[in-house]
Amino acid sequence: QVQLVESGGGLVHAGGSLMLSCVASGRTFTQLNLAWFRQAPGKEREFVTTIIRNSGATYYGEYMKDRFTISRDNAKNTVYLQMVNLKPDDTAVYYCAGDDSGWGRRAADWYYWGQGTQVTVSS
Repeated sequence: QVQLVESGGGLVHAGGSLMLSCVASGRTFTQLNLAWFRQAPGKEREFVTTIIRNSGATYYGEYMKDRFTISRDNAKNTVYLQMVNLKPDDTAVYYCAGDDSGWGRRAADWYYWGQGTQVTVSS
């Protein structure tokens, strides 16, 4: 079983930046594909980005790549999401997801989930 714990959310003004972190335990970190999703009130969970376990390849959701950057530190069992130039539409709960087999852009493609961290962007 894998445990994922997110941190780093908070309240930020439009144009500001945040760095989210997700620490994984319970499985060899390097065996995990990792991703970030977000869910705004009344909306479906949305794919933000993923980083693939062996190659380190990254993939982003539509319109995400210009302001969001995913990275991982295998020595710290941590995946990060750097967010810059935040906008009010980025307000959501941000979730870390992991899987030790495949990956995908749908929430159903991921097996392990964190509890989420709230990001609120004020105008």
